[in-house]
Amino acid sequence: MKDAKALQLPLAALLVAFGLAAGGYFIGHGLLEARAADRYVTVKGLAEREVKADLVIWPLRYAVTADELATLQRLSDESEAKVRAFLARHFDGDDISVSAPQIQDRNAQGMADRSGNLQRYVAEVVVTLRSNRIDEVRKANELLGELVKAGVALVQNYESRTQYSYTGLDKVKPEMIATATRDARQAAEQFAQDSGSKVGSIRNAQQGYFSIEDRDAFSPEYKQIRVVTTVQFFLED
Repeated sequence: MKDAKALQLPLAALLVAFGLAAGGYFIGHGLLEARAADRYVTVKGLAEREVKADLVIWPLRYAVTADELATLQRLSDESEAKVRAFLARHFDGDDISVSAPQIQDRNAQGMADRSGNLQRYVAEVVVTLRSNRIDEVRKANELLGELVKAGVALVQNYESRTQYSYTGLDKVKPEMIATATRDARQAAEQFAQDSGSKVGSIRNAQQGYFSIEDRDAFSPEYKQIRVVTTVQFFLED
């Protein structure tokens, strides 16, 4: 009886030791796999494209002055008719809109002219053209001297600048994202080559913000589209 008990104790100890060794193996092996799975590199990919604007908003602002409101309205209507006629020679009338006049009373603002040369009322009106005919708008812009000769007092300021836009971003988005992702993979492959690894699958990817800016200050009808993506690739031995 004593001999049986004596044999049971070493056997139990052996089983416990084996269990601890096996547990340590699996735990260690699991840690190695987890560490291997955590090996990744984060890189950025860039895609750029130059496009031509497909929408232009062309505001033509003019001013008229008079001492009587009725005269001011008549002069404003005459200038509006001249501007509309000028635009109608090149564009569809449905693309033209006119703002309400902004009237300033100089006397009410303490700007009365004792010499009598400064008329009391000033009205500014904006005639706006909205078109996708970019080249035609630029050509017509070169002919604005015709309006000045016709007696239209055009006002040039920041609010009256011509605005060019590109509305086809959804058409180029997929291809640009693919290009940025390929650029990111090339950067990851270079890193992997330097570190003696290989690039695996994508661990995580974040699409950047698409920016659309003028190509330069002198040709706003051309736009530069840019996107940067951030991608994480797994690294393999």
